[in-house]
Amino acid sequence: MHLLPRWISALPAWHLYSMPTPTDPLVDTLRRGMLDLLPEPRTQKRSARPGPHLQVKSGSVSIPVYRCVSVRQIRYFICYYRGGRRIRRGFASLEDAKREAQIAGRQIAAGLEKATGLSHSEREVHDAAKSLLASTGIPLLAAVEEYVRSRELLGGHTVLAAASDFAERHKGVRADALVPELAKEFLESKRQDGASTRYLAQLKSDITRFSAAFPGPILSIRSHAIDDWLRGLGCAPRTRNSIHTGVRTFFSWAKSRGYLPKNESTEAESLSKVKAGETTAGIFTPSQMRLLLDSAPQKMIPFLALGAFAGLRAAEMARIDWSAIDLERRLITIRADQAKTASRRLVPISDNLAAWLAPHAKRGRVLPTADMQKKAAALAKVLGIEWPSNGLRHSFITYRIAEVQSADQVALEAGNSPAIIFKHYRELASATQAAEWFGILPK
Repeated sequence: MHLLPRWISALPAWHLYSMPTPTDPLVDTLRRGMLDLLPEPRTQKRSARPGPHLQVKSGSVSIPVYRCVSVRQIRYFICYYRGGRRIRRGFASLEDAKREAQIAGRQIAAGLEKATGLSHSEREVHDAAKSLLASTGIPLLAAVEEYVRSRELLGGHTVLAAASDFAERHKGVRADALVPELAKEFLESKRQDGASTRYLAQLKSDITRFSAAFPGPILSIRSHAIDDWLRGLGCAPRTRNSIHTGVRTFFSWAKSRGYLPKNESTEAESLSKVKAGETTAGIFTPSQMRLLLDSAPQKMIPFLALGAFAGLRAAEMARIDWSAIDLERRLITIRADQAKTASRRLVPISDNLAAWLAPHAKRGRVLPTADMQKKAAALAKVLGIEWPSNGLRHSFITYRIAEVQSADQVALEAGNSPAIIFKHYRELASATQAAEWFGILPK
């Protein structure tokens, strides 16, 4: 380097590389010698592409603005896509770039609105609705259809108010309880409560038929469906009312167990019973009863006498033994588990009843066989006497109320309600006929 002229060594290295090609051979030789002595020029690494200087937002569209510094000046560029093409435009000032970015953003947003038919605000509402429904898995259209239908059914009331009321009324209710499962639990609870065998058999028959017709949740059953089912059975009005009573008992039990709302009546309770119409109880005359007793075999006498002069039901007579009949105190004790109504009652023994029972009093069952009623009906047919349904019991109640003139007293003795006795048995017989009835004695 000390051989180079001082003015050449003072030149920067880049100037030597950019010197024009000399025409003088001496100068050219000197130039090549200097280049051999100089270090190789460094290659500058390209820096990583910087991010946008700022984002210009127009509605839901954002346009990036980039800042570029060159040797001479600072430039600004915007880049965006429109119609599938990338567009890049440069500007000398930031304000020009921002203004053009806003214009481009509005144009893009307008194109989206035209393509979807939704404005920007409508798109935001649409996206928010989909986000709210994401956790439920319900499509947006299905949710809107359900909401509109609910408003129609509510008659203009808000769905939220109806839902709040429903939640309050059904608080603590086990809504998934199925009728067949509840029917088994219901019958078992009645058995544990000591219900009579006859009552359990009737309940089982009614509730089993009901659960077969309604296998779903008990909470979803409506009164009109119960009414349609009862009518479809084709039963007589009294039988239909009897089945309805069993269903009402089942629903009341379900409410007490928390399977139905406790602060409102059940669907079975809201259903009215059908009017059965006036019925006349079929009874025996005193002369017919005397003929039956005089013609009956000895083992049939207790059945006829207890039915005609004490009003015991055939099922109750089949459950009692002679220990329940106290001829000294003149009382018959019917325990709760022996009575149809599951209520204990005391039945007085009239003088003529005591006379008929005295020769037969012994230990064990009062009725030797369970088919005594069929045999008595067969005897009546042989004697030419019509055998009315529950004729013995109906006869007792009819003549007893004519004798004592008190529906309440007869209701206690017969195990029935005063209203039923007053409605169906009053004034069917005279006091004279009653005296003749309770004056029938063994020969």
